[in-house]
Amino acid sequence: MTKVALVTGSVSGIGAATARRLAADGMTVAVHSRVSSAAGEELAAALGGNYYRADLEDDDAAAGLVPRVLADHGRLDVLVNNAGISWPVPHADLGGLTAADWRRLLDVNLIAPWLLCTAAEPALRSARGCIVNVTSHAGVRPKGSSIGYAASKAALNHVTRMLAAALGPDVRVNAVAPGLVDTPLTAGWGQARELWRTESPMRRAAQPGDVADLISSLVSHSYLTGEVIVLDGGLNLR
Repeated sequence: MTKVALVTGSVSGIGAATARRLAADGMTVAVHSRVSSAAGEELAAALGGNYYRADLEDDDAAAGLVPRVLADHGRLDVLVNNAGISWPVPHADLGGLTAADWRRLLDVNLIAPWLLCTAAEPALRSARGCIVNVTSHAGVRPKGSSIGYAASKAALNHVTRMLAAALGPDVRVNAVAPGLVDTPLTAGWGQARELWRTESPMRRAAQPGDVADLISSLVSHSYLTGEVIVLDGGLNLR
């Protein structure tokens, strides 16, 4: 029977590249977004899967996404928690993030993945499937678009390790922690692009396909679990 993967935030950037890669690997892919329904429907149709709209800032919508996929497909083998939010706030600007901003970052980047993992656990155990969380190198090093964003990704990295210990051997859980990725979101980040061009050993930002390739490898690996793999072209060596 064909395996089923749910990739959140999958109508552009890393998510779209991951959806296409997993479909090329032979999986049925459930495409998700908060907005951009037309683009989601188009991608899902091209990949032979279904599209699901849900605002992951809403707890009920986040918790209800997996049951909707299961109702349509009857199984779930792979959960890729890719959806996230970020906006630049200088780290020294302590007033630049309000309490509401912190709650929004944590709701989308940490609590929604937790709700999705919780909802998916029985199906993933049955399928002996896996979870891949897309975090950030900002969750490993003191970098990132804001302190709140970095903290949300650091927390998700730790949750990844704890879930791997809790759910094994039935479910493997890993994380990919990219650095700068060339997506529409980062198109205007000139200073960061220059940093990667001049300082990283690979001399460039990642492409979405680079991240998708690593996610595909983690999905296909039957033994690796509990790892947070930094994918930043070696910038962490500087």
